[in-house]
Amino acid sequence: GVTVVALLIIALPLAWWLANSRWRFRALVEALIAMPLILPPTVLGFYLLLFLSPSGWAGQVMQALGGQSLAFTFTGLVIGSMVYSLPFAVQPLQTAFQGIAKSTLEAAATLGASPLDRFFSIVLPLARPGLLSAAVLTFAHTLGEFGVLLMIGGNIPGRTQVASIAIYGHVEAMDY
Repeated sequence: GVTVVALLIIALPLAWWLANSRWRFRALVEALIAMPLILPPTVLGFYLLLFLSPSGWAGQVMQALGGQSLAFTFTGLVIGSMVYSLPFAVQPLQTAFQGIAKSTLEAAATLGASPLDRFFSIVLPLARPGLLSAAVLTFAHTLGEFGVLLMIGGNIPGRTQVASIAIYGHVEAMDY
């Protein structure tokens, strides 16, 4: 749930920008967003563990700010889930935004609608199927992830044990 909401908050402006941008490095940004689809989950989990660990960049920043390392914490799990599921949130939204006719937005602008009014009154209602697809795909992908979460969070009951890892533990113990 937390991952889905956080990803939609991040993916909405990112997908809108990708759908409307003419920036020459847009293809590179799209490739970076799609990277979790290509990398094996354990490899992605290992690199995220290095990034979030006390000796990693994010871990050092957190410790400098007086916090703890992000590895083996709920926050670390959410960050890992967000990275792993980002393509499933951005791509359906980007496709939905690209399907909205520019003339519709131009007509609203000529009638005096501000950019925010256009986005909330026209774009979001027209992109509702893409928003629903992004939410469902992100939720399903997050619920089923295993490799990334096991690498980042381990299997600490009450702290980092998520549904997929708990199910794996029961199956491995033949407790079903």
